[in-house]
Amino acid sequence: MEFISSPLSGLLLIEPKVWKDERGYFYESFNEKAFREAGIDAHFVQDNQSLSQKGTLRGLHAQAPPFAQGKLVRVIQGKVLDVAVDIRKDSATYGQHFSCELSGDNFKMLWIPPGFLHGFVTLEDQTIFSYKVSGGLYDKASEIGVIWNDPHLAIDWQMPESELILSDKDRNLPLFSDFVSPF
Repeated sequence: MEFISSPLSGLLLIEPKVWKDERGYFYESFNEKAFREAGIDAHFVQDNQSLSQKGTLRGLHAQAPPFAQGKLVRVIQGKVLDVAVDIRKDSATYGQHFSCELSGDNFKMLWIPPGFLHGFVTLEDQTIFSYKVSGGLYDKASEIGVIWNDPHLAIDWQMPESELILSDKDRNLPLFSDFVSPF
């Protein structure tokens, strides 16, 4: 497993070793020892999975302390553009984002530590997105977020707005300039 640093401190792109043959493939999607050696000493408390059609945008979300979460995200089937935004007030990269393509074909994963907003847009139909969550269990009262199309963040979601499918909750999140980070 290879752990690759991103421009945002603590955010890691993970490329597992994949063994392929005529039967299919095999890979480790998590190995506690390897993760700990890479600096990820997370205790995972919940696994989540979603199925989405092309153009579904989920985000940008996080949970405030004391329910803050780290997320290990990957795509089982299909493809997404995954985005993390640094909301750690004392970080040199506060307000900056990192994006990468995760797919069922490239097997890449992204470690998003607490202190980041997270979102993704599905680039293919029938995309199955999976993530392991560390830290606190889901707590609705601790939900925080920023609107997906915030002009300050200027995220290129790689899809026209007219093709995006969003929840009412995600359509009504605040602008980054109105957001007060609890991190």
